Amino acid sequence: MIRGIFYLFLFVPFTLFIIFTGVPATLFDPTGRWLHNYARMWGKVALLLAGVTLEIENVGKVPTDQPVIFMGNHSSNFDILALYAALPVRFRWIAKKELFKIPFFGFAMRRAGYIPLDRSDGRRALKSMDEAAALIRSGESVIVFPEGTRTLDGNLLPFKRGGFMLAAKAGVPIVPFTINGTARINPAKSIALRRGTIKICFSDPIATTATAGKRRDDLLERVRESIEQRLER
Repeated sequence: MIRGIFYLFLFVPFTLFIIFTGVPATLFDPTGRWLHNYARMWGKVALLLAGVTLEIENVGKVPTDQPVIFMGNHSSNFDILALYAALPVRFRWIAKKELFKIPFFGFAMRRAGYIPLDRSDGRRALKSMDEAAALIRSGESVIVFPEGTRTLDGNLLPFKRGGFMLAAKAGVPIVPFTINGTARINPAKSIALRRGTIKICFSDPIATTATAGKRRDDLLERVRESIEQRLER
């Protein structure tokens, strides 16, 4: 726990520094591209401060010539840092709207062009999906955690269908990824911190054309299987 507390004393001021120096750049780059690259540096340095190494497998499976939807497991806050550091392409987060209410951090997410999802109201959620689908079709990749929240025991939670509805609307491939190690390094709902290695493995893209009804359920199962079979127990 002492390591975790010491890490927070470094991480929190560093994060605030990134926000206060990075957000003003969006006045000159409204696309948020520069801020995203700055956030990638934030992720790499934050992992370094934690004494964490990163191993990336099959990054060549990530398409660089078209937008995609990345979907993977979620068990720790370190998943976010690892994905920033690992992905070679620009992406945007689709995250629950509550995260956008966090002081400073939420404002930075909006300036970077990330997309809030309001799950409390069906019409608002659908509107968020339509906006996200239009963004993806314009050439932007996004990350979705299909479990909707962090798992506490490392096992996959039931997948929510929203991300797969988005894939059908956008008509782009899904690239599954599996993250191992983050739950051991920093368990969910804990400040405990251990040194270790985070592994991210990307899988082959899965087409999403003509995915409605049972076909959408089949797509969900294919993505889930791809993620689950690479989980380390």
